[in-house]
Amino acid sequence: MELGDVHGGLGVTRKRKRNDGENNMLSTFSLDNLNQDILERVLSRLPTSAFFRLSSVCKRWKSVAASSSFKSACSDISARDPWFFMVDPHLNRSIVFDSTEKNWKKLNYPHLLQNHHLDSIPVAASGGLICFRNSAGNFIVTNPLTGSCSELPPVDLDQKKQSLHAIVMNADPGGCKGSYKIVLVYGQLPKLRFKVYHSTTGCWDDDVTLSRKVDDSIDFNFNDDTGVYFLSRTGNVVSTNMQRSPSKQYSSVVTNKSGEDTVYFISSSGTIMACNLSKRCFVEYPRLMPVFSEYSIDVVACQGEMLVVMLSEFLETASLRVWRYDEESRTWHQIAALPPAMSHEWYGKKIDINCVGAGDQILVCMNSNEHCTYLLCNLVENQWTELQKCYMNGEAVEFMSAFSFEPRIEACV
Repeated sequence: MELGDVHGGLGVTRKRKRNDGENNMLSTFSLDNLNQDILERVLSRLPTSAFFRLSSVCKRWKSVAASSSFKSACSDISARDPWFFMVDPHLNRSIVFDSTEKNWKKLNYPHLLQNHHLDSIPVAASGGLICFRNSAGNFIVTNPLTGSCSELPPVDLDQKKQSLHAIVMNADPGGCKGSYKIVLVYGQLPKLRFKVYHSTTGCWDDDVTLSRKVDDSIDFNFNDDTGVYFLSRTGNVVSTNMQRSPSKQYSSVVTNKSGEDTVYFISSSGTIMACNLSKRCFVEYPRLMPVFSEYSIDVVACQGEMLVVMLSEFLETASLRVWRYDEESRTWHQIAALPPAMSHEWYGKKIDINCVGAGDQILVCMNSNEHCTYLLCNLVENQWTELQKCYMNGEAVEFMSAFSFEPRIEACV
């Protein structure tokens, strides 16, 4: 595959002048002196974007790039800085934001999707893989770096009678290294079910019923249609014609605590649903804010936790905040907020947010009919950075949403 840099990003290059001692050491050391195993381990620690330039350095490095032992060395790296796979309205190209080099890159579009790109949208990601779903309801898993693809067996959810609420993807702890599973949550509230695909077996398990967890502190009312919620799960904003990104129609995340997988998604009324797959039960979390002040909401997963990002309008200003739910006190707590000077400019512009988490970072895509901005939030420092525009052929590319993945050439579909 090819990897090309696209204009835009946050990159600032600084060069450090070496002293004479360092120059003498470098002049007497050569990577050619390393045996093959050590060389592969050294090269496996390069930034991922450098992998695609190995074959042009020399014949030996070209052989390393193509070897299975090199991919094995890459798999020993526990974690890599995330890349963000950007979703544009045309769904016909692969542009990513490299969080290491702070710039945009263009990848080759996966071969299996090239002739059907308008029919397939990304819906989930995990590790080094991204899952697409086509209009027929079938799933395709791909490694966006290598372009390798695999179409999963069809899954029958009787979609005429069942509503699909969540699609999540994560590592399969019960499978071999590099295996994954995909979980679908569907049904009509309060009758929810889930189904799991395991890459190790290559098939879907039988569906499982989720029961409602009784919690006296939370008022369940699945048939309450009297409240006005400004942004529905599928993205229709009241009194406007703005449409949420189709790829975020099933906006959902999964976390694993104490060996238990929990899937979170946004209900049609705008509340957060938590489905514990291990205990086979679900619960609806209390609403974050009064319904009249809510505007746009999304769920993300960071460091194994579910967080909620919400853009709200109140007292003639806009506020973008990140919230965490405390299971013990059963209340929401704010953990980060966009500085008021930055968030106020979005007041009254009917902004739709689509968010994705990765490690300690959250990428927020902010869209309206007239504006498009991307913010990167560092939760540890509560630092917000606006990404530069991505330009192709002299024109700015607008993205609706994003999915985070680890750039891994060894990830198998």
